[in-house]
Amino acid sequence: MAGTAAAAATASIAARGATTETVVVKTSKGQLRGAREQDYVVFKGVQYAGPSEGANRFKGPTKLEPWTGVRDALEYGRMAMQNRDPQAPPDSILGPQTENCQFLNIWTPSVSDGKKRAVMFYSHGGGFATGSGGWERSQSHDGSALSKNDDVVVITTNHRLGLFGYLYLGDILGEEYAASGNAGMLDIVQALDWVHDNIAQFGGDPGNVMIYGESGGGAKTSTLLAMPSAHGLFHKASIESGPGIKMQPRETATATTKELLAFLGLSTSQARELLNVPAAKLLEFQQKNVSAGRGTVGAFAPVVEGHYLPAHPFDPVAPAISRNIPIIVGTNTDESIAQMRSHPLPEVEKLFNMTEETLRERVRTALGANADQADQVIEVVRRNRPKASPTDLYVAITTGMGTWYNSILLAERKVQQHGAPVFMYRFAYESEVPVAPNVNYPLKAAHGMEIVFKFDHPEMGRNAGNKPERFQAAKNMSRSWAAFAKTSNPSVEGLPPWPAYTLNERATMILNTQCSVEKDPFAEERKLWEKIAKS
Repeated sequence: MAGTAAAAATASIAARGATTETVVVKTSKGQLRGAREQDYVVFKGVQYAGPSEGANRFKGPTKLEPWTGVRDALEYGRMAMQNRDPQAPPDSILGPQTENCQFLNIWTPSVSDGKKRAVMFYSHGGGFATGSGGWERSQSHDGSALSKNDDVVVITTNHRLGLFGYLYLGDILGEEYAASGNAGMLDIVQALDWVHDNIAQFGGDPGNVMIYGESGGGAKTSTLLAMPSAHGLFHKASIESGPGIKMQPRETATATTKELLAFLGLSTSQARELLNVPAAKLLEFQQKNVSAGRGTVGAFAPVVEGHYLPAHPFDPVAPAISRNIPIIVGTNTDESIAQMRSHPLPEVEKLFNMTEETLRERVRTALGANADQADQVIEVVRRNRPKASPTDLYVAITTGMGTWYNSILLAERKVQQHGAPVFMYRFAYESEVPVAPNVNYPLKAAHGMEIVFKFDHPEMGRNAGNKPERFQAAKNMSRSWAAFAKTSNPSVEGLPPWPAYTLNERATMILNTQCSVEKDPFAEERKLWEKIAKS
């Protein structure tokens, strides 16, 4: 029987055009079969938790049961239940989904050379409601290049998302469902626990684990820093274009649960019927919330319920439990281009061909209660960019008031702990790819652009463009991240030394084909956003 399984595995690998050598590793629960592909070994679809559907729906992760024989780890596991990400490209499609989505993927240079390599544990983006750590149609999170080029172990995960991961039932169904508001995050903690117990068998060092992630993955990383159950399972962190300052208050989460019950025609006394509601019907409610403008984070996110997540991750202060964890935090220069291009084409055409009049209208709308400061904001931002078009200014303003300012706020609160250092960056490589057909405006350094660069495979990203210098920009970023994983310092030979962030110097690494360190870049804008945030 084992010989038949091995033959089938070899045939599966050969069908994908890879080498035909398989590798078997013994874990704490049983044996896994991965594949040796040229200069690295990969294990895909490794299950790290037990079932989470049926009676286990909305509960914390269950334990993985041991097995006999050898389990194949040759194909990505199914992604979590989700709606399509509203910020995804119009032609993007979803992969196969399941409630039992707790899988991880491992790329390692070797499983048999006795080395103890730094482990880079990545959480995918998509808010807390969409995305995947890997599936065959998306290569963004492929860890092979980073692993073999920088001699590290790379891990990506799937975990519960949206209301399957964050529907809080603790105030309605009691202690049995106390973990429901953070089930998705507890999945990630369980994956980290699996890494702690098993990664030495894959050439990794359980005593040197870096957690990192982009967008929603950055917010997940922020949240892990504040979770007692994750303490001790990682040793450094990087928060990329997703500073998680605050999460969902308990009262707000309970109100959302009551909205779902009303949508389904159920009373609070009938809340256990949620275990029997088809997943598609639950996703219908989730999509309703996204369509209402509550976004991929708004309605469903980690819940500050007092135990699993005792407080907001970085509000009003950085989490004391992670005082001694060094952190990288930063943004891309043109974050908001990604959100702007997610609209229907007629709206995209308007957004990327703004006039001065429409710029002022849209900035007033973006500022909300601070709309009366729109003219001052435009004036300050224009002063730093005298040749900028109205669209350029809108991109800078909407990026600055959101992700950039919150990343600085997070860094400041980390600095104020007087513990481990925090390192600030800005990813500035500009892609020449247009934002949409017949719209002559490039993607530049939009939200998510850096993913294929830090994974050191820009040729896999269709949005990264075709300029040959993109490979140097990727080397600069990926080498820095790998150095941080290994040593807790992102400085590498050939680039300027990367100083820690302080409130006096505010040193920021500008990541590009040529890198530089700037002190307090766009200081006038930073001070303005701080003033507005406090008003």
